[in-house]
Amino acid sequence: MSLDVSPALLEQAERGEVDEAEFVDCVRTSLPYAWGMISSLAAQLKVDGGQFADNQTPPPDEQARGQLLRALASDAIRGSLERHFGVRLAFQNCHRVAVFPLDPSVDGRLAKFTSIRGQLLNQSPELRDC
Repeated sequence: MSLDVSPALLEQAERGEVDEAEFVDCVRTSLPYAWGMISSLAAQLKVDGGQFADNQTPPPDEQARGQLLRALASDAIRGSLERHFGVRLAFQNCHRVAVFPLDPSVDGRLAKFTSIRGQLLNQSPELRDC
């Protein structure tokens, strides 16, 4: 699934600078599953506090999984989502998305989550083909 880019947004891109808020809205409407997950994790982090909030439930179908992969694999989309929600995003496997506050005090926890060791410890046979 590609982004559903409006003619007006495409025109902006062709002219030069793009309004990031309009790009974020394009992501929101094009990738609703990914948007919903990241939005809810950012809200959970804000309410609960702590060092991070994460999702450990696999997506319900391949379309949803594809949305997560597209959102988090694209530097432009990922960066815009981080700026919009005021968080740092981390990703493991096909579904484990985590949001971390911008606060440098959680840098160690973020490094642990995104480490080789963290990746290996998050493996399971059920997720081999995700």
